[in-house]
Amino acid sequence: MVPCPQPLGFCTVLLVVRIIKLVLAYDGTDYVGWQRQSNGVSIQALVEDAIAPIEGRPVSVVGAGRTDAGVHAIAQVASVSLESPIDPAALMRALNTTLPADVRVRAASEAPPDFHARFSARSKKYRYDIRNASWVSPFERRYVWHVPQPLDDGAMAAAGECLTGLHDFAAFRAAGSEVATSERTIHELDVTRVEDEDGALVTIAVEADGFLRHMVRAIAGTLVEVGLGRRDPDDVARVLASRDRGHAGATAPACGLFLVRVRY
Repeated sequence: MVPCPQPLGFCTVLLVVRIIKLVLAYDGTDYVGWQRQSNGVSIQALVEDAIAPIEGRPVSVVGAGRTDAGVHAIAQVASVSLESPIDPAALMRALNTTLPADVRVRAASEAPPDFHARFSARSKKYRYDIRNASWVSPFERRYVWHVPQPLDDGAMAAAGECLTGLHDFAAFRAAGSEVATSERTIHELDVTRVEDEDGALVTIAVEADGFLRHMVRAIAGTLVEVGLGRRDPDDVARVLASRDRGHAGATAPACGLFLVRVRY
């Protein structure tokens, strides 16, 4: 707060509003998603409620991505306007003292006045993890889709090639979702396989300028059908061209999905 001169014997206090950028990590298993909702606890509500006593008023925290129920984040970015003079490092410590252990603030910093976590983002990257083994560890089960049948990750990678670039992804969006356009640009889609002592971890990583609701999970479900031999790799291009959600595979479980990175 900045005091004004007092030529008339009184002072008007000018409030300095700052934009604070937060980077958060969370286990989404027990939450209804990022966005505040009436039917359960959201990450947004937790963060807003933790900041409100510090700011002395209700606040609105904007997230870069509206992760769905059960979806996790390694580096979700959020922005909030504050009048409080609290140092970002002190804010981070205060929030991590208040928030539950499965939600952490990884970083806090002052951002330019025009910064907006969602609208300033140039791209977002999601990762979908699949445990391809006969069994899944009880310590991993909350964070992977367990597919015990053998997966042909090479066929999955080949099938995913047609999805890169600018396309209409209506076939891979949740039914009933309303957006101005279902066109998005996927900059990169990689399918990798890593063998370890528990079997294999197959990962689908997708970076795009934006995502439709359930888009990555619909892509993952479709590529897994290719990996299982239930679809030909060339079928994915036909699904994309159809713009019909009924032609794509099932929506993969939320537990395997992570918001990995947001670029600005």
